[in-house]
Amino acid sequence: MKLVTPNIIMSANIVRISLLLLTAAFGHAGSPPLLSPSATEIRPMSTDRPDTTESPITVPAGMFQVEMSFFDYERDSFEGEQVESWVLGQMNLKAGLSPDVDLQVVFNSYQEVRLKSGSQSDRFSGFGDVTVRLKKNLWGNDSGQTALALMPYVTIPTGSELSSEVWEGGLIVPFSVSLTERLNLGLMAQMDIVHDVETGGQDLEFLHSATLGFGLTEILGMYLELVGIAGEDANYMALFDAGLTLAVTDNLVFDAGVRIGLNRPAPDFGVFSGVSFRF
Repeated sequence: MKLVTPNIIMSANIVRISLLLLTAAFGHAGSPPLLSPSATEIRPMSTDRPDTTESPITVPAGMFQVEMSFFDYERDSFEGEQVESWVLGQMNLKAGLSPDVDLQVVFNSYQEVRLKSGSQSDRFSGFGDVTVRLKKNLWGNDSGQTALALMPYVTIPTGSELSSEVWEGGLIVPFSVSLTERLNLGLMAQMDIVHDVETGGQDLEFLHSATLGFGLTEILGMYLELVGIAGEDANYMALFDAGLTLAVTDNLVFDAGVRIGLNRPAPDFGVFSGVSFRF
């Protein structure tokens, strides 16, 4: 219980800082303000959650979007050792800066990792690192059957118990194609510069994913996804995700899903749920 209070305070501070950054990004004195959403037809809301594959569609100019995880649980066991991870209140705060660019600030409000090996156990918890991303849509934001975007990002260490303690970054390239009125294909390639705990240096990591999104009804959707992650240590991870989305309104969507490891290096199992809304 003592760990929760400082994390909540830190979360509030990050939100305040994020809003200040967004305000600064809008412009300075004498610069033109962001486009008003009413100035053009507002495109349907598109989210980067709950699947791994990001959307190439940006938040409309002048609008804000919040994508929040209620919880994300993951478990992995191997040769008598077990790792359990809980993430509560992960948030992605987005702001539409222009018709084809949005700014994103991502952070974990509270994260806990438990390591068990025989009779010994360790527990780490706290606030996670903060990631800042900028999504630039190249085409397909408002029309066409395909869409492509570039999304560079940088992760800022917070110095918490679960911090990587180094700056990391990378480039995400999401692509989508509308196959039918109710069937969409999403593809993504990602290159990351990550911290190597064993050597203390930095490694290149590559992620690729493919997801099929189905519109089951006007408000209920489903997705199936395959994800692969390859690092310099040659331990390729393969995962399968599946989930449901429920669009309560055009600007409010709930989601839930499961994650299953398909090979030994991948985590065994995960389950997650969250919500996305914009204003």
